[in-house]
Amino acid sequence: MSGPRGVALVTGSGKRRVGWHVAQALEKRGYALAIHYRTSKANADETAAALSARGCDVATFAADLTQENEVQGLVKAVLERFGRIDVLANCAAVWQSRPLEAVTAADVRLQFETNTLGSFLCSQHVGLAMARQPEGGNIVLVGDWACVRPYTGYAAYFPSKGAIPTLTRTLAVELGTRNPAVRVNAVLPGPVMLPPDLDPKERAEAIQATLVKREGRPENVAQAVLFFLDNDFVTGVCLPVDGGRSVYAGGL
Repeated sequence: MSGPRGVALVTGSGKRRVGWHVAQALEKRGYALAIHYRTSKANADETAAALSARGCDVATFAADLTQENEVQGLVKAVLERFGRIDVLANCAAVWQSRPLEAVTAADVRLQFETNTLGSFLCSQHVGLAMARQPEGGNIVLVGDWACVRPYTGYAAYFPSKGAIPTLTRTLAVELGTRNPAVRVNAVLPGPVMLPPDLDPKERAEAIQATLVKREGRPENVAQAVLFFLDNDFVTGVCLPVDGGRSVYAGGL
């Protein structure tokens, strides 16, 4: 390959969470990578060094995605470094469990600002930059399958992710009418990369509630991202990647 296939910005991709795996999949496809982090500089630098050793054109960028001026600075810096942005994968998120009785306004603000506002601001500013590119671009957001069937303990989290499908459809229309080559879609993961400290009983219940009877892999989410890049006739779509969890109610 004479040059990179394109440039991908992956938010929350410094640490080994879902964003990290999405970045790895995009690197294998030949994309140059903008690795975003908020505070995990050491992790982001380590990730970038490993990608660079494989021949990837990669750079790291710090930003608090809840702050509009920092998002604008992030997008400007990526464009100055790479000249364009072809893919935006919104993987930065918070996921906190708390009983309803203990949820505070601060909890709600944190999750909305990170999961909803952060995704909006990144998609807005990157999307408008993509709309100015003749080749357009692809934006992928990350929601959660359980927004349609929420379970207890995440009363602040689910509303923040429940906005993602509406945001996806809205941005698909807003950006697609500006440039038909800009597409916006979302992945709605199920039980993927469950927290290591999750109660074993809760983990077993989450797995048993799927049709495939196993925990998903972060690579499954990355595969969905690649599908959206490959299929140029799909936009405004929210794809559950949940092992059948959203359609199966057995045992619950």
